[in-house]
Amino acid sequence: MKYWFSSLALVWATTGFCAEPPVQNSKLNAILFYQLLLGELNVQAGEPGSGFAIILDVARKTKDEALFQRATELALQSRSGEAALQAARSWKSSLPESKEANRYILQILLALNRIDEAGRALKASIASLPIQEQSAAIGSIPRVFGRLQDKNLAAKVVEQALNTAIQNSETAATAWTTIGRMKRDAGEIQPAAEAARAGHAANQKAPEPIMLAMSLLNVVPNEVQPMITKYMAGDALPDLRLGYARTLIDLDQMQPALAQLNQLTQQHPSFAPGWLFLGLLQSDLSQVLLSEQSLKQYIRLADNAKDPDQSGGLSEAYLALSQMAQKQGRWTQADEWLARIPPNADPLKVASRRAALLAQQGRKSDGLKLLEQVKVNSPQDARLKALAISQWLREEKQINAALTIIEQALAKFPADTDLQSEMAMLCEKLGRFDQMESLLRGIMKVKPADPHAFNALGYSLADRKIRLDEARELILKAVQLAPRDPFIQDSLGWLEYRVGNSAEAIRILEAAFKARPDAEIAAHLGEVYWQSGQQAKAGTIWREGLMLKSDNETLLDTLKQFKFKP
Repeated sequence: MKYWFSSLALVWATTGFCAEPPVQNSKLNAILFYQLLLGELNVQAGEPGSGFAIILDVARKTKDEALFQRATELALQSRSGEAALQAARSWKSSLPESKEANRYILQILLALNRIDEAGRALKASIASLPIQEQSAAIGSIPRVFGRLQDKNLAAKVVEQALNTAIQNSETAATAWTTIGRMKRDAGEIQPAAEAARAGHAANQKAPEPIMLAMSLLNVVPNEVQPMITKYMAGDALPDLRLGYARTLIDLDQMQPALAQLNQLTQQHPSFAPGWLFLGLLQSDLSQVLLSEQSLKQYIRLADNAKDPDQSGGLSEAYLALSQMAQKQGRWTQADEWLARIPPNADPLKVASRRAALLAQQGRKSDGLKLLEQVKVNSPQDARLKALAISQWLREEKQINAALTIIEQALAKFPADTDLQSEMAMLCEKLGRFDQMESLLRGIMKVKPADPHAFNALGYSLADRKIRLDEARELILKAVQLAPRDPFIQDSLGWLEYRVGNSAEAIRILEAAFKARPDAEIAAHLGEVYWQSGQQAKAGTIWREGLMLKSDNETLLDTLKQFKFKP
């Protein structure tokens, strides 16, 4: 609790509850000046309590806001919350119209965990502001009240404090959004969605309720999707539409996200981030020509803007362009794109891309050496480097070498689930299935909301045609956690095929491939087509898979199994 008082100055500096007091002429006579000087000398002598009492007395006599603030801060610096509250309330009593007094009282009550009183102070603080300043202050409330441990009580108190603001047309949208944010953070999802809808009804042009709705899209889509769709049908703010597209990507809704990004670049063609995210998504969906056009347009806009903040985006654009050129065998062009990456880019990302390019040109030892030479400046860098080297070695089928790297990294970071997941993948490649399962089940315990371990084990059991009921249970758990993930849908489709449900397998795998064109999904879908007597369809989908990634191990093994020559 005490640390709150030493950090209050930082809180005030970073929220809407902070403003520099206006400079006023001094009301001190000689006696009061001497008294004030004595108080400051007491503070300098290490007696802040005595100094506080003297300065507070001078503040009361002069009704000087700066002196009240000084007295209150002295109490805070001494970590005496009650004394600080006494000073702030005396300040409020002497200067009833003081905005600063209201704000200090609010922060101190929160620090003392006197939540109900803080709610009343919050209401008074907002009411003391001009109407044009109230929305900004209301919007900053979750940052202040979000520090409280009892989230449900905090949400209740804030809702009560804003019962006037939600009735004012100028503040209603922001007030409802703030109530919704507090409800959401307290785990009250349905009331949060209702607050988002109420805020949108109050002002259909306001972006804040839409932002709240987007944060709820993954848990109550039916409750918030209609208002988002209605808002996005118009000319939405570019940052907001971009945020919506990114939310859709996180929810594995790639085609809707693609539609939003296309609309964004059409409505706001000079908005550079729109072109970047469109190009990256098109690349991910193997729309190579469109991706190249979008990324080049982003580069033109970013270069013209001369904005140093765009350097990270430029790095991502050049990396994506290099990767696409490499896939097409245009190695010189791929290297030229890499050469244009800004010097402040992530060295590991750049080295990984160069290493992959060198490996494809037959210079595998040079590629590995390049990765090994990347300097690390922190334990996090070392962990990421180990993962990058292992993944590169795995791609090059050097499984034992990759295993050595990960074992060494796990010795330093034994609880790291990313390293454990990589280790599990390597164990599967080596046929060490018991160890793989042990690792994956350990991850499930630590990260029960992460679908990937459930999916990995379920897929492995289905692929080996063992414990199929258990495989279904694991994959359905992954589907529950990430219902639109096309790779998890691929696992489910593969399971249906393994248990003899070919028609259902085709339905699921076709939808998965449409959502995310991928060589491995193509391998599975092609096999089910082939075994169902649809050899022509199998050939078509396998050829598409080869165009996506001609060296995919699963796809190549499938073609070999069925003696198919593209």
